[in-house]
Amino acid sequence: MKTKNISLILVAAAMAALGACKKDFLDTTPTSIITDAAVWGDSSLAEAYITGRYIGVGGNNDGGKPGFGRGFEDAWMSSVTDESVVVWDNNTWFVQQGALTPDRTGWMSDTWVRSYRSIREINYALANIDKVPMSDYGKERLKGELHFIRACRYQDLIRNFGDVPLVGDRVYNLDDTNFDSLFIRKPVQECIQYALSELNTAAAMMQDKSYPAGRGSYAAALALKARLLLYAASPLYTNNVNDKTKWAAAASAAQAVIALNKFSLYNNYKTLFTISGTSEDIFERVYSPTNEHTNLELVNGPNGYGGWGGNTPMQNLVDDYEMADGSRFNWNNPAQKANPYQNRDPRFYASILYNGAPYRNRNVETFRPGGKDSKDGNGNWNTSPTGYYVRKYINESNPVENPNQTAYQPWKYLRYAEVLLNYAEAQNEAAGPDASVYKAINDIRARAGMPELPKGLSTDSMRIRIRNERRIELAFEEHRYFDVRRWKIAEVTENIPAYGVLPSKQSDGTIVYTRIIALDNRKFDKTKNYWVPIPQSEINSSGRKLRQNDGY
Repeated sequence: MKTKNISLILVAAAMAALGACKKDFLDTTPTSIITDAAVWGDSSLAEAYITGRYIGVGGNNDGGKPGFGRGFEDAWMSSVTDESVVVWDNNTWFVQQGALTPDRTGWMSDTWVRSYRSIREINYALANIDKVPMSDYGKERLKGELHFIRACRYQDLIRNFGDVPLVGDRVYNLDDTNFDSLFIRKPVQECIQYALSELNTAAAMMQDKSYPAGRGSYAAALALKARLLLYAASPLYTNNVNDKTKWAAAASAAQAVIALNKFSLYNNYKTLFTISGTSEDIFERVYSPTNEHTNLELVNGPNGYGGWGGNTPMQNLVDDYEMADGSRFNWNNPAQKANPYQNRDPRFYASILYNGAPYRNRNVETFRPGGKDSKDGNGNWNTSPTGYYVRKYINESNPVENPNQTAYQPWKYLRYAEVLLNYAEAQNEAAGPDASVYKAINDIRARAGMPELPKGLSTDSMRIRIRNERRIELAFEEHRYFDVRRWKIAEVTENIPAYGVLPSKQSDGTIVYTRIIALDNRKFDKTKNYWVPIPQSEINSSGRKLRQNDGY
């Protein structure tokens, strides 16, 4: 009889539950493995295995333990779109420059392997969970999580690759001889419907059950459903067919989350991203001293503080932060050009470090000559090419120069502000800018300290305002890359140069700000770059039965 083995690493948290027995030395069970019979015969081990599915297997380009999406790796998703530039590249510059190929994907295609491995692990758990000695209630509670996690994995696949194979519940093994069904890519709308069915199943099983922080829930299943329906209605997913029924379905799904009356906007935008368990958090990845992530303060800190620069915000993003009165910033306005960081949206100050920003024990100095955080400062190989550094997520009570510093800011997968933005976008497209659309956006703006939107906006004008509100409110949160693609505006936004700013200090001490290009040759090919190429190794291993995305 074949014995399936599960890595001890995946279930280490449950090892304390195992009792020790005295046996003859030659009969000792290896301590590096736990048999499947042991896992499914013990409720604690089974739950540990299932909760371990929230974490995926790291790829060759991952530095940590990946969850869903990219998260807190050294290079963020924001650095392959028009939000930021990584100082030391980290497989991002060639993506910005439109040079993705099936043989050269960097970390962009790690999602493919990680997701399908996770889906197999989930299918394996679903095939065995009924063996576990626990109540039907307990089994249903865990089954709900498995369906939720499987939907999360398909979301990662869908929004990166479009059409993807749907595995169903089957668990493939090495002794299987026909894998052809794994190479059939289903249409993207069918894939979304499958993920939605998974979320419906998860929601039904998770309703009225409690889960610890960092795990899925009934509300999280509803919120992810709302996001996926928003994607399903968007131009990239409908081939530019504006189907109001799809928008209405997305609005209804977001409204279902709002109607729970369980969540509210947290009262401090800056603090929100450094703490867990706020009134706004629907689903987040929770870290701890034994499960930490990249030291954000070191990796993204200004060079003059001993930091490595990291993901440095583009001027493209900075320019889209409104003035405090709700008007657009304008470089052609002499007063605004002379003092570009005065009277801006408060979220700018919570998210971006700029020349003159008060930070730790002094003001940031990106000016030249002589600025401590410029090329004239210490460690100048880590100087920002854009003239900015990130502030969002940074815990200023943590030191910068301690690489062993425990780092456990949470990663917010789903938060209430996104639900409001999803609702506003979908409802505006379905029915126009009615009072509920205004309320959703104005509530977010009020939390930030920004004025309400002007009355009487058309659907088109409201669309522009909503898209910019998403850009600002959700900056660096792994939305922009997918938003500009689903809206099919990436051929515009991703072909604009990656701008930065050079603050030049004059002899009288004043600063003159000049816009510069921070990364050369930014390029987006609309015939192919809306989707990521499937790794060539996957095409080859399928015997070329797996179809590549167009243009690659």
